[in-house]
Amino acid sequence: MSDSSPTAQIIPFPSRQPNPDDAQERLRRALAGLENAIAGQRAAVAAWRKALGELGTVVSGLGENLQRYRGNLDTLGDRVAGLHTQAVKLEQTTEAALAARPN
Repeated sequence: MSDSSPTAQIIPFPSRQPNPDDAQERLRRALAGLENAIAGQRAAVAAWRKALGELGTVVSGLGENLQRYRGNLDTLGDRVAGLHTQAVKLEQTTEAALAARPN
């Protein structure tokens, strides 16, 4: 066997000289992208705030409706209690009239 080991030649990677115009263009594109992202974020926050305002209005209206409903239930409860009292009195009057009636 021969003692031959593989050999390799290292080829240097070509170096690229930075072009200041390219760097400025990349920076300009990056800043434009950042401005677009900030504008999108502003729009999203404005929409979120608007939705929160609408939700507050709806919740407030719901609270008012619940208060009105509670008032209606209280009024209805009072009327039912009054009718119950009248029914009890009518029942007592009927029972007394039947008891006083001669057979």
